[in-house]
Parts: sequence; C-alpha cells; structure tokens
Amino acid sequence: MSTEILTVQAAAAPPPQATPRRRRRTPGQLAGRTALHLLLATGAVVMAVPFVWMMISSLKSHADISAYPPRLLPTEWVWSNYPEALAFAPFGTYFRNSFFIAVGHTVINVALATMAGYALARLPFKGRTVVFMGVLAMMMIPTYTKIVPQYLIAKSMPFFGGNDYLGRGGYGWLDSWWALIIPGALTPFAIFLFRQFYLSLPRELEEAARIDGLGEFGIFARIMTPLVKPAVATVALLTFEHSWNNFLWPLLVTTRDELRVIQVGLAAFQQAERTEWAYLMAGSTLATVPMIMLFLFTQRYFVQGFATVGIK
Repeated sequence: MSTEILTVQAAAAPPPQATPRRRRRTPGQLAGRTALHLLLATGAVVMAVPFVWMMISSLKSHADISAYPPRLLPTEWVWSNYPEALAFAPFGTYFRNSFFIAVGHTVINVALATMAGYALARLPFKGRTVVFMGVLAMMMIPTYTKIVPQYLIAKSMPFFGGNDYLGRGGYGWLDSWWALIIPGALTPFAIFLFRQFYLSLPRELEEAARIDGLGEFGIFARIMTPLVKPAVATVALLTFEHSWNNFLWPLLVTTRDELRVIQVGLAAFQQAERTEWAYLMAGSTLATVPMIMLFLFTQRYFVQGFATVGIK
C-alpha cells in the first residue's frame, strides 16, 4: 500500500525544472562591457586623485610642498603634521561642534520628513496636492538665494538675543546654537524621497493593521517606516554630509570660536602672510575621514534608496 502511495505521489509531483543555461555574451557585448568598465574605472581614478593628493600632501614638509616642479611623493614623511595641525587651533571644539550640528540636523530631518512624507503619501486630506506642489517648488529654489532671508529671520527672532516682541533691538538667534541647528534642518528633498517610498508600499499592510486595531501613528511608526530603511539611510547620509561640509551659513551667523565648525576652522591655516598648506591638508584629511567612513557603512542602503526613488 505504501509503495502505491509513493508511486502516485511521484507521478503527481511536477517534473524538476532544468537549470537555465547561462547565455554566452557575443564579442560585441563583451567589448561593450569592457569599454564600460574601463570608462567607470577611469572616472573613479579621476575622482580619487584629489583625495590621494590631499592625503600625500598632508605628510609633506614645507619644502616638498613648495617644490617646483611638484613632487608626487615626499622626500620625508612628516607624520607630525597631524598633531601640529590639531594644536594650531582648537580643532577639538570645531569637530565637536560640527558633529553635534550634523547629528541634530540628521535627527530632525529624518523625524519630521518621515511624518510629512507619510502624510502626503497615505493620508487623504484637502490640499494635499497643493502642499506637494509646494514641496517640489521649494526643491527648485537655489540654496544661496535663501541665505539673506534666513539671516534676516534669524536676526529678527522675537524674544531672543535682546529682541522685543517685534524682533527689534537685539541680534536674535545670531551667534547661538539656534541659528546653527534650526535653519535648514528640514529639507524638501527628504520629504519628497520619503513620499515616493511610502507610495511604493502595498496598501494591504495598513488595512490589515487597522483591522487589528492599530492607530495611524502606530501604522506609521511600527508598520510602514521600518520598510523604508533605504530612504532613512539615504536621507541621513545626505543630511549629515551637507551639514558637516556647510561653510557659508556657520561663517555668517557665528563670531565666537566656541561655536565655530570644522569647515570654518580650516580657514585658520590661511593667514595674510602665508598659508600653512601642510597643516591645511592634514586638517582637510581629518575632516573628510568621518564622511568616508559613514558612506562605507551605509552605501548599500544609499544606492538602493536612489535606485528606487522614482517608483510611482
């Protein structure tokens, strides 16, 4: 009896699928793929040359940097440029300020942009299309055209820095942490990116969560947002990078060394009589390392985020 059952089951089972054979590429396809790889490798080398030159120059002596014609490798590897550059100015304070501001911008942008993107993608309300068009319009405004209005708003902030309720009589948010963290913390690109990701999620997920009695904020925080990790990583990386490399705005709104950031602090090496190129290259290398490390840890989510931004 058992033999008959096994025979019937074997007859009813679908035949094993043959492993698909890999198609051989034609000589033209191989040539095109090789040319593409060579082109990408050339572009990678061109992009890497300035960073390699910066790191090598940070280990040169003043004589090697001033030599003509320029020398690729130093005659003497001066490792002491790094501790001397850190001692030249309060770079510990500059690094701390840049890190604090970058983390603050990243947390605020991710927290608010996820909620705004979810509302524009999943919540029906009057004027949703108009709000989304406004977000797209804000993405088209050049950054530097907003510097003067932002500066005037920060200076005229009521009840801050000696200002009255009309924002007059004092300096408002200038030369304070408020001016460094609040303006520019939320970006329209982050809202747009999160909206596109939330639109790509199946609606059955939130319907099942509502049937189970989960509230709207619970659906957003516990069901939907964990599924958009590539968008979170992309926005976090871009926000941190932009905040870390920001130079003009911190230069305009701060005058004290206690509030200076690393990009503004690098200008200490450029003096009226001479420029300390070795120290400047060492400081620039130290300022670049955190961004390189952050990208290496998040590149998989970063690439995935940009690859799927156009869905729906």
